[in-house]
Amino acid sequence: MSPSAGVVPHAVVGAIATGAISGAMLFGSAAIALADPPPGCTAADLARVQSGVSSATSDYLFSHPDVNNFFTGLKGQSRDEQRNNTQNYLNANPQIQTDLQGLRQPLVDLKTRCQ
Repeated sequence: MSPSAGVVPHAVVGAIATGAISGAMLFGSAAIALADPPPGCTAADLARVQSGVSSATSDYLFSHPDVNNFFTGLKGQSRDEQRNNTQNYLNANPQIQTDLQGLRQPLVDLKTRCQ
C-alpha cells in the first residue's frame, strides 16, 4: 500500500487527536477566561505544534517499518482491541514507547505552558 493511500493507524491518530482535543478544550476555556492568551498559546500555536507532531510521527513510522506495520495492522480492530494490543506492544517495546512519547512531548509542553 502506498503512503498516499490514506491509511493512518488509529492508535497513533487517537493519541494525537486526544492531545488536539485536550488542546482545543484548553484554548476554548482559556478564550473565555482571558481576552489575550499567553504568548505561544493561540489557536495558531496549537495548529503549528500539532502539525509538527504529526509530521514527526509520520517520519518516525516511515523510518521504522516494523512499527508502521504494527499500527497499520490495528485497522479493523475494535477500539478496545486496539488499545489492548497497543499497550501490550508498547510494554514489550519500551524504546518505541519512549520514542513515541518524545514525539508527542511538544503537545504536552504546550498544554502545560498554556493552562
